[in-house]
Amino acid sequence: MRVSREKFAENREKILAVAGELFREKGFDGIGVAEIMKAAGLTHGGFYGHFDSKDELACEASKALVARSLDRWKHVAASSPDQPLEALLAHYLSHRNVVEHATGCVFAALTQEVSRHGPEMQSTFTGGLMGLVGVLEKIVPGETPEERRRKAFASLSAMVGAVILARAMDNSELSQEFLSATRQELTPRPGEEKS
Repeated sequence: MRVSREKFAENREKILAVAGELFREKGFDGIGVAEIMKAAGLTHGGFYGHFDSKDELACEASKALVARSLDRWKHVAASSPDQPLEALLAHYLSHRNVVEHATGCVFAALTQEVSRHGPEMQSTFTGGLMGLVGVLEKIVPGETPEERRRKAFASLSAMVGAVILARAMDNSELSQEFLSATRQELTPRPGEEKS
């Protein structure tokens, strides 16, 4: 039975959304095509009408996740024009981002796996991470563009690192301490120059 173009597109988006959640939760190699299709409510055989391989699905799902992350960061910063960095720190360095792997940060969940999945995947993550650096460059304190760029790289490293380390803890207090210490260190001090 053939499906309409609209239904085909809807099914593809559903596969991408489900794959994005499952990849973040289980890793690229921790989930198979059959499990992804079952979770999407579709048959395994229908997969190859949408994608040539699991690797193609992983790349496409990652591109969608990276774009969504960048949009979310921009929205959070814009929604608090007086304190955009503080808003972003509160949003990102949150308990939710630590415990909800399937819907949390794609970079905290999958960055460690990217180098094993080829140049296209690395390019996707490079573009996404540089997009986040760009958001931070506009809101971190600093007197020169070079200083703000350096602080943006350091801030992003600290933020993603804090979430990764908080996820590794078997103690919720220590997990929270990674988040709060990072938030405190990255929050501008009174009188620090903002761009």
